[in-house]
Amino acid sequence: MFSKKIALLLVVAVVMGLIAACGGAAPQPETVTVVETVVVEKVVEGETKTVVETVEVVKEVEKVVEVAPEDPDANRVRLDAVIGTEPPSLDPALGTDTTSIFFIRQMFMGLAGFDQDANVVPELATDWDVSDDGLVWTFHMRDDVQWVHRDPNTGEYEAIRPVTAQDVEYGVKRTLNPNTASDYAYVLYVIDGAEAFNTADPNAEDFADIESAVGVKALDDTTVQFTLGVPAAYFPSIAAMWVTYPQPQEAIDQWGDNWTEAGLIVTNGPYTLREWNHGSDITIEKNPLWVNADDVQIELFGGPIIQEASTAMALYENNEIDMMADPGWGPPLPDMDRINADPQLSQELFIAPRTCTYYYGFVNSKPPFDDPLVRKAFAAAIDRQSLIDNVVKGGQIPAHSFAPPGIFGNVADDMGIGGFLVESSYADQVKQAQEWLAEAGYPDGEGLDVLLMHNTSEAHAQIAQAVQAMWQEAFPKANITIENQEWAVYLKTLLPDSPVEEKPNVYRLGWCADYPDENNWVNEVFNSKSGQNYATYNNPEFDKLVEEAAIEPDPAKRKELYKQAEDIFIDQDTAIAPIYYYTYVRMYKPWVTPVIRPVSGDPIAQWKIDWDAKMAARGN
Repeated sequence: MFSKKIALLLVVAVVMGLIAACGGAAPQPETVTVVETVVVEKVVEGETKTVVETVEVVKEVEKVVEVAPEDPDANRVRLDAVIGTEPPSLDPALGTDTTSIFFIRQMFMGLAGFDQDANVVPELATDWDVSDDGLVWTFHMRDDVQWVHRDPNTGEYEAIRPVTAQDVEYGVKRTLNPNTASDYAYVLYVIDGAEAFNTADPNAEDFADIESAVGVKALDDTTVQFTLGVPAAYFPSIAAMWVTYPQPQEAIDQWGDNWTEAGLIVTNGPYTLREWNHGSDITIEKNPLWVNADDVQIELFGGPIIQEASTAMALYENNEIDMMADPGWGPPLPDMDRINADPQLSQELFIAPRTCTYYYGFVNSKPPFDDPLVRKAFAAAIDRQSLIDNVVKGGQIPAHSFAPPGIFGNVADDMGIGGFLVESSYADQVKQAQEWLAEAGYPDGEGLDVLLMHNTSEAHAQIAQAVQAMWQEAFPKANITIENQEWAVYLKTLLPDSPVEEKPNVYRLGWCADYPDENNWVNEVFNSKSGQNYATYNNPEFDKLVEEAAIEPDPAKRKELYKQAEDIFIDQDTAIAPIYYYTYVRMYKPWVTPVIRPVSGDPIAQWKIDWDAKMAARGN
């Protein structure tokens, strides 16, 4: 006879928590029949005694098992990345930084955009025309683009209504409305009445009349007309900027400042916001109702918000992310030599010119940098080529003007701009810097307390430390300290109207082209009226030159005006210290085919992934 003792240990875990945003109940345990090998005790009756033997027997056994939930995104094409910093805003009226603008451009569609040759091309508009006097621009719009909302509980998409010319008019006026407090509203001052509205008192009795006088008007559902205060041949480039994007008034009225949160946001572009766990991660999802959705392969894009490039690099090398690029980090600066020497990583490294300038700004209104001699001294005592060769190592070019090569009106290749910075050795630069500082009353830096500030980043910290060492060697008696702030806090600290006592003496920033014209650089960044004028630079002669250049129809005359403006800005006043012209320094996995637009950034909707290759690399 047989008797058996089978001990089965059953652990049933019941997890109570939040239901995932995509909806559905938590999976329930199921009873299933499985075939397994069990251990039994076989009792054998012998002639003289009873023997118990242990043997293995294959049996069918019923067990209660936990059913693993199916991942609804398991087979969806996803481009994995890290996000370098929390985007301060996803509102087209409020975005000012590269991270915010990157996501805004993925989710919203404007009248125009830029192609890979930096030409302005129609997007929401089909075409446009301009009056003979250059003042009236009329944009004709397509009628098949929808405002779309994603239900956070079901993941389903709903088309709300078509995007109309009235949405463009509303968006422009909302950006200009002083209650919106857009730091980029000044870009629209070329529109008639825009500056008057943006600077008006919201409590004034005639406030509504001032708003009505702004030169933007929907003539019908698919025609919007702009009237400018002065001719501006570059206006289609302005129409390609996010501050002119149509905005969904119903969602904004309903949700107020929260309208850009996941589950509330309404968008009209190739993607919409799926998740945004502030400070942690962000993911956008393909909009299946977008007009060109059939051409979009990548269904999900995003990942964790990580401020350390070294952490991102470890994820990249472990195939957990597909790229090291905006809006995250490029490869860590200390790893560049290793990457170049590695047979695989070197093939994944991408370097190309980029229309951006990395610079240190001086707060011109804060002593001792209210003295141009001090600003000149600190600008001269930066060894740009050494910084490129030994720290950043990405083929960057030393900068001696604000606007880089590739921008209309730039003087980057003009040997007159930058003066001795171009023509002298670094030893001569330091000698001259020491003479300027002594003339300003600070021999060898004696009596100087200088605070250099940058946003939190390993790369920016390494650059700051290298420059600090250069300055300390040139001015040995100066006290030079470094601080960093999280990105959103940093931007608020630098705002032109922030308390000067809270500002650093020197700050780090970069500027990349919103459109390829010098107007976007000297006028829209450092005109005394600009919300981007973190240096608090104010020179009426400079303002007059850049404002004249903005409306000058003769290209040759415009270039000359810009040359004079850069000469005043960099050589005479040294309001900032240009350091280098950027390059793209990125890494892409072999299965990624990126599309790079040098002006408007990376359109993820046009990227492609070899999904099978990615899955194979991950062992799936």
